[in-house]
Amino acid sequence: MKRIKFGLIFVLVSLSLLWWQADPLLLQGDRFFAIRKLVVNYTGVLAMGVMSFAMVLALRPVILEPLLGGLDKGYRLHKWLGISGLVLGITHWLWGKGPKWAVGWGWLERPQRGPRPEQTVEIFRFFQEQRGLAETIGEWAFYAFVVAAAIALTKRFPYRRFFQIHRVLAVVYLALVAHSVILLPFSYWGTAVGVVMGVLMAAGSYAAVKSLRGQIGRSHRAAAEIETLVRHPGNQVLEVGLRLKSPWRGHDAGQFAFVTFDRREGPHPFTISSAWKGDGRLVFMIKALGDYTKTLPETLSVGNPVEVEGPYGRFDFSGDQAHQIWVAGGIGITPFIARLQGLAGEPSHPPVDLFYSTSAPDENFIASIRELAERARVRLHVLAADRDGRLDADGICRHVPDWQAAGLWFCGPAGFGQALRRGFSAKGLAGERFHQELFEMR
Repeated sequence: MKRIKFGLIFVLVSLSLLWWQADPLLLQGDRFFAIRKLVVNYTGVLAMGVMSFAMVLALRPVILEPLLGGLDKGYRLHKWLGISGLVLGITHWLWGKGPKWAVGWGWLERPQRGPRPEQTVEIFRFFQEQRGLAETIGEWAFYAFVVAAAIALTKRFPYRRFFQIHRVLAVVYLALVAHSVILLPFSYWGTAVGVVMGVLMAAGSYAAVKSLRGQIGRSHRAAAEIETLVRHPGNQVLEVGLRLKSPWRGHDAGQFAFVTFDRREGPHPFTISSAWKGDGRLVFMIKALGDYTKTLPETLSVGNPVEVEGPYGRFDFSGDQAHQIWVAGGIGITPFIARLQGLAGEPSHPPVDLFYSTSAPDENFIASIRELAERARVRLHVLAADRDGRLDADGICRHVPDWQAAGLWFCGPAGFGQALRRGFSAKGLAGERFHQELFEMR
């Protein structure tokens, strides 16, 4: 979480400093309208800057994963950049429209405006002629952005609609780029903020076009077909085995992939629950959590074509701790199953305690995990939430006396993870030794 907060603060502060360097902050003429002009320019730069960064992150750039700590953190930063863009956009709109309303209502007096300076650069002269059109485009694009962003942030809509809305946002972003390029103060273009904004909007536009053409992650895609389907009715988990039909660069335990079973639905992220053996096979364990995943047992069949994109993520199990503690909540067991398979082939490894908390225990499913744990020489602790109570930091520490020397890996419901993080933080566990995936399944 620290990287996400730092990333958001870094973007906002960097853009603010660049804007401050470009704008002399001279309040000439009517003081209120001079302040209005500064605020409109400032919020416009920040809003387009954060939205451009968000668009770039939507490309799923693998090169940024080490910096951000994984694609899941990158998408969380993408979300907060989008929220920041929404807040800044609303502020920009209010400062732009509010004083005009106040003048119309007789609350403010419009200041006398002198003639605009004659532009000698042809492109700037053209921009000056298009100001009215750019303002209209920006206003309607803003309204569309508010509606689309509100829908994207509302979890009540199915994932398919979430996916479609993001395509709409790409079109809205391109409209806002046109608005911003024309209305950005001409004096800014010769400064660092103008150069940076130009690069950011170009990169964001490239990402938007890639999104509209359905090309995000294309270089990481592989064709596959369903080879096996195994139902675990006790915990509503569907085990899907795939056979790859095109090259796959391999993956590490803890990584995930975007899987497309139905092109109309779009790709969904699922953790890979099998270790890579170079045999062209992948396994995903999919919990019936939303409207779409609940339909998969009835809609999927052996032999169906599938598209897999990945691998992504940095939920890796490397570290120099003398002990490892793994905590899985529900379907969060999947990355640990892949790691158990990998450890079974290793001659030695540091001691590991795996805690599996489930509200819907499936005895056959648990038996397979228990067998894997024995082969991997991992101590398994299974707790049924309705029978054994909720797992917490105190309970884990009672089972692992040397927990101070351990690192902790968690995958499961967000609230469960937050409670564990707070509990272990209170006990003195350093934040960098608590590893957690941040994807929210829909």
